[in-house]
Amino acid sequence: MTKILLLSDTHGYMDDDILKHVKQADEVWHAGDIGNLSVTDKIKALKPLRGVYGNIDDAKVRQEFPEHNRFMCEDVDVWITHIGGYPNRYNIRVKDEIYDRPPKLFICGHSHILKVMPDKKLNLLHMNPGAVGIHGFHKVRTMLRFKIEGKEIKDLEVIEFNKR
Repeated sequence: MTKILLLSDTHGYMDDDILKHVKQADEVWHAGDIGNLSVTDKIKALKPLRGVYGNIDDAKVRQEFPEHNRFMCEDVDVWITHIGGYPNRYNIRVKDEIYDRPPKLFICGHSHILKVMPDKKLNLLHMNPGAVGIHGFHKVRTMLRFKIEGKEIKDLEVIEFNKR
């Protein structure tokens, strides 16, 4: 069993409240708009990190993180990208591949809107953890926590922080 903490859109912001949850995870996944490498350095000092760069990220972040990160976590095919769209409205950059080779778990950020929904046509689960940073239009900062056990994605929890 692997305990995952999923976050996005930090926009250079990291605090002890977020790091408290990082310490409880086995792995941390960041869905882009990191902001600067000090954010990911703090996470990597505590736990393994997988991530992608987002549209606001500079050349330093883009050198360290890819645009797309596709990997296996236990028996779950995971694809993380920053701008991915939603079921029935996937972004043009991912649309062909997602229909040709759908993952079991498709993760993106960008919208600052927390959303978890199945794509029944492609038999995948879509997740967007919202935004945990303090920049953007969102009112509540959010992250997701869940477990992967074999082929199963389970025990999904929303982590909310006080209004920014």
